[in-house]
Order: sequence, then structure tokens, then C-alpha cells
Amino acid sequence: MADGNQTVIHLSEQVVVLFSCALSFLGSSLIILTFFIFKDLRTTPRRLLVYLSVSDWLSAVSYAYGVWRVFHTDSLDCIVQGAVSTFANTSSFFWTVAIAVYLYVFIVRSSQRVADSLVLGFHLVSWGVPLAITAAAVSLSKIGYDASEVSVGWCWVRIHAPDRVLWMLLTGKIWEFLAYLTLPVLYILIKRHIHIAHSALSEYRPILANRPQSHSFFTMADMKLTLIPIIFIFLRLWSTVRFILLLVGSPARLNPVLVTLHGIGNTSQGTANCIMFVFFTQPIRTRLCSALCCCCKCGAEVQHSHDDPRGLLTGEEPSTQREEDSTSRILTDK
Repeated sequence: MADGNQTVIHLSEQVVVLFSCALSFLGSSLIILTFFIFKDLRTTPRRLLVYLSVSDWLSAVSYAYGVWRVFHTDSLDCIVQGAVSTFANTSSFFWTVAIAVYLYVFIVRSSQRVADSLVLGFHLVSWGVPLAITAAAVSLSKIGYDASEVSVGWCWVRIHAPDRVLWMLLTGKIWEFLAYLTLPVLYILIKRHIHIAHSALSEYRPILANRPQSHSFFTMADMKLTLIPIIFIFLRLWSTVRFILLLVGSPARLNPVLVTLHGIGNTSQGTANCIMFVFFTQPIRTRLCSALCCCCKCGAEVQHSHDDPRGLLTGEEPSTQREEDSTSRILTDK
């Protein structure tokens, strides 16, 4: 599947990856729109999710342009596209980890004040570090045509750069590897804390703790805590595999199935976040249904959500709400 030094991107692969980019674009846009439309559902975790969605939105747009163009030279638009996708992709890694750190401090350390104080630092790191790395890479002429060796039509680190492996690490891969290690650890610690708290409340206050709706919130939070790192690793795995195959010089990195999976994985983060934090989040889902006048069932769900304050985001719950409801809903409504 290679033509000289260039990986050939077939039309079928272009169509599939462009469709994935479109879904991610729409998913990221929906997360951003719902945040601004539903003012009473705004929380700090969802605000962080919006920042992540901005990065995913930029990634989807830049990757779509690269897949549509399938660059063959170091043209100006190749460099611009490579710079935007490098910045957005790296920023996405940082914001993904930032959300996990915020939830860990908020839930496990039980300190909203400390968690909120970290937000400014998240901005400095998640925007500043990717911007500095991208600016350095562009100024040193490291961004450009890469023959799709570890991409799918878009531009990244120049194929002829003598230190290209180092710059591949700096402009994405090292942060990707760190996210692989950090996310599972943080979410396992959060899950463990919630399980311990839920078990203690179930033992000493069985009537309250066993309420069906409380159990529903706990179950949804538990599912999301499991899915977040799994989905992230599954989507990014194919890019990592191709990078490792490049390091060992294996032609298997040119396999069309692997190339397609790489393209889908790198461009689907916005879609995955939208599914988990819009369509699988009842307060947001029911309000969207109400706004679009989908059906009578949606209207019934909205009434139910309005009648029960636990269906709203963290920050709106009464102070008498139990701990496991609070920790569960910050994730189910994130």
C-alpha cells in the first residue's frame, strides 16, 4: 500500500475518515452548544469538557482538510494544517487528563475549592504547552509533509527531518503515552472511592441508599468511569501501533485496515464525548428532546427531571443530598 515513500490513501479510506471527522465535528459542536444554551446545567467539569471539545473541534476540522487534500508536498496549507492539528491534538490530551485530575481532587480528596483552583493551571498547561511545542516545531521547519507514514493524508512531522522521531514524541506521542498511564490510574482511584462510599452508606443507611434512583445514578457514574479511559485508549491505540511499527521499520504500518482504524480513532474523540456526556446524560438528553419536540415520551422525561432535583447538574443539588448522589451525578452529568 505504498508508492515509493508515500502511503497510498484510497478513496474508501478517505470517505470513512471524512465521515468520522464530520461526526466528531457535530458531536463537539453539540457539547459546546448545549453548554451555552442550558445555563442552569453549567458546572466546572462540563466547562472543562467544553474546552476539550474546542480542541476536538479543531482536530476534526484540520484532519478533515488533510484527509480531503491528501498532501504530497510541503505546501503552505500543509504546514498550516499540520500546525493546527498538532496543537489541537496535543491540547486534547492535556484537557482529557485535566478533567480526570479535577474529578480526582473533587471526589477523592473531597475539595471543590482546591479542584476549582486548578482550573487556571489547566488553561496554562493545556493551551500553553501545545502552543509552545507547535510554535517551536513550525519555526524549526519540523511540520510538513510526512508521506502519511503515521497519519492518514494529513501533515505532521516532516518525513525528511533527521530527528523526526524526537519531534513525533514531542508533538504528540509522549503525551499520548502519558495519558495511557495516567487516565486508568486516576479513574480507578475515583471508582474505588465511590464504591467504598456507596458500600458504607448502604451498610448504615440501607433504606436511603437502596433507592432505585440513587442506584441508577451510581450505576451510570460507575459505567462512565469505566468507559472514559477504555474509549480513549481504544481510539488512540491504532495511532500508537502505527508509530511503533514505524520505529521498528515494519511495512505492516501501511496495512489499509490499520490505516483506516488510525484515521477513525484519531478523529472520533468528539463523537465519543458527545455520546457519553450528551446522549447518555439524562438532563441534557431530555432537554434536547424537549427543545426539538421529539415525542411525548421525551416530554414525560422532562417533567420527571424537573420534579426530581437530582436530575440536574452538581451545584444545583440541595445541601441535604447524600454523598454518593453528589459524586455520581458529577460524572453522569459531566
